[in-house]
Amino acid sequence: MSKLDLRKELKPFYTAKRKPAIVDVPAGRFLTITGRGEPGGDAYRAALNALYSVAYTLKFRCKKEGRDFTVMALESLWWWDAPAAPGEAPPREEWNWKSMIRQPDFVTEEMAEAAKEEAKAKKGLPEIDRVVLETFDEGLSAQIMHVGPYSEEGPTIERLHAFIAENGYRPRGLHHEIYLSDPRRTPPERWRTIIRQPVERA
Repeated sequence: MSKLDLRKELKPFYTAKRKPAIVDVPAGRFLTITGRGEPGGDAYRAALNALYSVAYTLKFRCKKEGRDFTVMALESLWWWDAPAAPGEAPPREEWNWKSMIRQPDFVTEEMAEAAKEEAKAKKGLPEIDRVVLETFDEGLSAQIMHVGPYSEEGPTIERLHAFIAENGYRPRGLHHEIYLSDPRRTPPERWRTIIRQPVERA
Protein backbone atom coordinates (compact mmCIF):
# COMPACT_ATOMS: atom_id res chain seq x y z
CA MET A 1 0.00 0.00 0.00
CA SER A 2 1.44 3.36 -1.02
CA LYS A 3 1.40 6.28 1.41
CA LEU A 4 0.25 9.74 0.35
CA ASP A 5 2.78 12.39 1.34
CA LEU A 6 1.16 15.80 0.97
CA ARG A 7 4.37 17.52 1.96
CA LYS A 8 5.96 16.23 -1.25
CA GLU A 9 2.90 16.94 -3.38
CA LEU A 10 2.67 20.47 -1.98
CA LYS A 11 6.42 21.04 -1.68
CA PRO A 12 6.45 24.74 -2.74
CA PHE A 13 4.16 25.53 0.19
CA TYR A 14 5.97 23.47 2.84
CA THR A 15 9.49 24.61 2.02
CA ALA A 16 10.89 28.13 1.99
CA LYS A 17 14.17 30.01 1.80
CA ARG A 18 15.57 32.72 4.05
CA LYS A 19 14.90 35.12 1.19
CA PRO A 20 11.21 36.14 1.01
CA ALA A 21 9.12 34.96 -1.93
CA ILE A 22 5.57 35.21 -3.23
CA VAL A 23 3.53 32.00 -3.47
CA ASP A 24 -0.08 31.27 -4.42
CA VAL A 25 -1.27 28.74 -1.85
CA PRO A 26 -4.04 26.36 -2.97
CA ALA A 27 -7.09 25.78 -0.82
CA GLY A 28 -7.01 22.72 1.41
CA ARG A 29 -8.86 20.86 4.12
CA PHE A 30 -7.57 21.18 7.68
CA LEU A 31 -8.35 19.84 11.10
CA THR A 32 -8.35 22.96 13.27
CA ILE A 33 -8.81 24.08 16.85
CA THR A 34 -9.18 27.71 17.93
CA GLY A 35 -8.31 29.23 21.27
CA ARG A 36 -6.77 32.05 23.24
CA GLY A 37 -3.82 32.15 25.58
CA GLU A 38 -0.08 32.05 25.90
CA PRO A 39 1.81 30.00 23.29
CA GLY A 40 2.99 26.93 25.15
CA GLY A 41 0.58 27.59 28.02
CA ASP A 42 -1.84 25.06 29.49
CA ALA A 43 -4.74 25.92 27.17
CA TYR A 44 -2.51 25.81 24.10
CA ARG A 45 -0.93 22.47 25.03
CA ALA A 46 -4.32 20.93 25.78
CA ALA A 47 -5.64 22.10 22.41
CA LEU A 48 -2.66 20.65 20.54
CA ASN A 49 -3.04 17.36 22.39
CA ALA A 50 -6.65 17.16 21.20
CA LEU A 51 -5.77 18.17 17.65
CA TYR A 52 -3.02 15.57 17.32
CA SER A 53 -5.22 12.89 18.90
CA VAL A 54 -7.86 13.40 16.22
CA ALA A 55 -5.29 13.72 13.41
CA TYR A 56 -3.58 10.42 14.23
CA THR A 57 -6.85 8.61 14.89
CA LEU A 58 -8.07 9.74 11.46
CA LYS A 59 -4.80 8.70 9.83
CA PHE A 60 -4.97 5.16 11.26
CA ARG A 61 -8.66 4.79 10.40
CA CYS A 62 -7.82 5.70 6.80
CA LYS A 63 -4.85 3.33 6.80
CA LYS A 64 -7.13 0.44 7.75
CA GLU A 65 -9.23 1.32 4.71
CA GLY A 66 -6.18 1.25 2.43
CA ARG A 67 -5.64 5.02 2.18
CA ASP A 68 -2.58 5.75 4.30
CA PHE A 69 -1.06 9.22 4.48
CA THR A 70 1.63 11.11 6.36
CA VAL A 71 0.43 13.43 9.13
CA MET A 72 1.41 16.95 8.11
CA ALA A 73 3.28 19.62 10.06
CA LEU A 74 1.52 21.73 12.66
CA GLU A 75 0.47 25.19 11.47
CA SER A 76 -0.96 28.12 13.40
CA LEU A 77 -2.67 31.40 12.64
CA TRP A 78 -2.08 34.17 15.19
CA TRP A 79 -3.93 37.44 15.86
CA TRP A 80 -4.81 39.99 18.52
CA ASP A 81 -8.15 41.58 19.33
CA ALA A 82 -6.84 45.11 18.71
CA PRO A 83 -4.00 46.28 16.44
CA ALA A 84 -0.71 46.94 18.20
CA ALA A 85 1.97 49.46 17.32
CA PRO A 86 4.78 48.17 15.08
CA GLY A 87 7.20 46.07 17.08
CA GLU A 88 4.80 45.76 19.99
CA ALA A 89 2.46 43.00 21.12
CA PRO A 90 -0.13 42.56 23.86
CA PRO A 91 0.58 40.19 26.76
CA ARG A 92 0.97 36.64 25.52
CA GLU A 93 -2.07 35.45 27.46
CA GLU A 94 -4.16 37.72 25.18
CA TRP A 95 -2.99 36.09 21.94
CA ASN A 96 -5.57 34.31 19.77
CA TRP A 97 -4.64 31.28 17.70
CA LYS A 98 -5.99 28.68 15.35
CA SER A 99 -3.83 25.57 15.12
CA MET A 100 -4.21 23.40 12.04
CA ILE A 101 -3.06 20.16 10.39
CA ARG A 102 -3.65 19.76 6.65
CA GLN A 103 -5.62 16.72 5.49
CA PRO A 104 -5.94 14.88 2.17
CA ASP A 105 -8.78 16.09 -0.03
CA PHE A 106 -10.60 12.77 0.36
CA VAL A 107 -11.20 13.37 4.08
CA THR A 108 -14.86 14.24 4.72
CA GLU A 109 -16.67 15.75 7.67
CA GLU A 110 -18.19 12.35 8.42
CA MET A 111 -14.71 10.79 8.56
CA ALA A 112 -13.47 13.57 10.84
CA GLU A 113 -16.45 13.22 13.18
CA ALA A 114 -15.93 9.46 13.42
CA ALA A 115 -12.27 10.02 14.28
CA LYS A 116 -13.25 12.58 16.93
CA GLU A 117 -15.66 10.13 18.55
CA GLU A 118 -13.04 7.38 18.62
CA ALA A 119 -10.32 9.68 19.94
CA LYS A 120 -12.57 11.06 22.67
CA ALA A 121 -13.59 7.55 23.74
CA LYS A 122 -9.92 6.59 24.05
CA LYS A 123 -8.44 9.80 25.44
CA GLY A 124 -11.35 11.46 27.22
CA LEU A 125 -10.12 14.93 26.24
CA PRO A 126 -12.92 17.54 26.34
CA GLU A 127 -11.01 19.78 23.91
CA ILE A 128 -11.63 17.22 21.16
CA ASP A 129 -15.16 18.64 20.82
CA ARG A 130 -13.56 21.88 19.54
CA VAL A 131 -11.68 20.20 16.68
CA VAL A 132 -13.33 20.83 13.30
CA LEU A 133 -12.60 20.02 9.66
CA GLU A 134 -12.67 23.13 7.51
CA THR A 135 -11.48 24.45 4.16
CA PHE A 136 -8.81 27.14 4.30
CA ASP A 137 -8.09 29.15 1.14
CA GLU A 138 -5.07 31.40 1.72
CA GLY A 139 -4.20 32.33 -1.85
CA LEU A 140 -1.52 34.88 -2.70
CA SER A 141 1.00 35.13 0.14
CA ALA A 142 4.56 36.10 1.00
CA GLN A 143 6.67 33.66 2.98
CA ILE A 144 10.14 33.25 4.44
CA MET A 145 12.04 30.62 6.43
CA HIS A 146 12.99 31.46 10.01
CA VAL A 147 15.72 29.36 11.61
CA GLY A 148 16.01 29.62 15.38
CA PRO A 149 13.82 30.01 18.47
CA TYR A 150 10.28 31.31 18.08
CA SER A 151 11.17 34.17 20.44
CA GLU A 152 13.67 35.47 17.85
CA GLU A 153 11.26 35.65 14.90
CA GLY A 154 10.97 39.45 15.07
CA PRO A 155 13.73 40.40 12.58
CA THR A 156 12.58 37.70 10.15
CA ILE A 157 9.01 39.02 10.28
CA GLU A 158 10.31 42.56 9.71
CA ARG A 159 12.22 41.40 6.60
CA LEU A 160 9.10 39.70 5.30
CA HIS A 161 6.93 42.79 5.74
CA ALA A 162 9.60 45.03 4.19
CA PHE A 163 9.64 42.71 1.16
CA ILE A 164 5.85 42.91 0.94
CA ALA A 165 5.87 46.73 0.87
CA GLU A 166 8.86 46.99 -1.48
CA ASN A 167 7.16 44.76 -4.04
CA GLY A 168 3.87 46.61 -4.20
CA TYR A 169 1.79 44.43 -1.89
CA ARG A 170 0.05 44.95 1.43
CA PRO A 171 -0.80 42.43 4.14
CA ARG A 172 -4.26 40.91 4.46
CA GLY A 173 -5.52 38.08 6.60
CA LEU A 174 -3.69 36.52 9.52
CA HIS A 175 -0.06 35.87 10.43
CA HIS A 176 0.65 32.21 9.63
CA GLU A 177 3.41 29.94 10.91
CA ILE A 178 4.28 26.39 9.81
CA TYR A 179 6.44 24.42 12.23
CA LEU A 180 8.77 22.06 10.37
CA SER A 181 10.89 20.97 13.36
CA ASP A 182 10.02 18.87 16.38
CA PRO A 183 11.05 21.02 19.38
CA ARG A 184 11.32 17.87 21.50
CA ARG A 185 14.11 16.50 19.31
CA THR A 186 15.76 19.56 17.76
CA PRO A 187 17.77 22.26 19.57
CA PRO A 188 16.12 25.71 19.41
CA GLU A 189 18.85 27.22 17.25
CA ARG A 190 17.92 24.73 14.50
CA TRP A 191 14.13 25.08 14.60
CA ARG A 192 12.76 25.78 11.11
CA THR A 193 9.53 27.76 10.82
CA ILE A 194 7.88 29.04 7.65
CA ILE A 195 6.42 32.48 8.33
CA ARG A 196 3.67 33.38 5.87
CA GLN A 197 1.57 36.49 5.37
CA PRO A 198 -1.34 36.62 2.90
CA VAL A 199 -1.07 39.68 0.65
CA GLU A 200 -2.88 41.69 -2.00
CA ARG A 201 -1.77 44.34 -4.45
CA ALA A 202 -1.46 47.75 -2.80
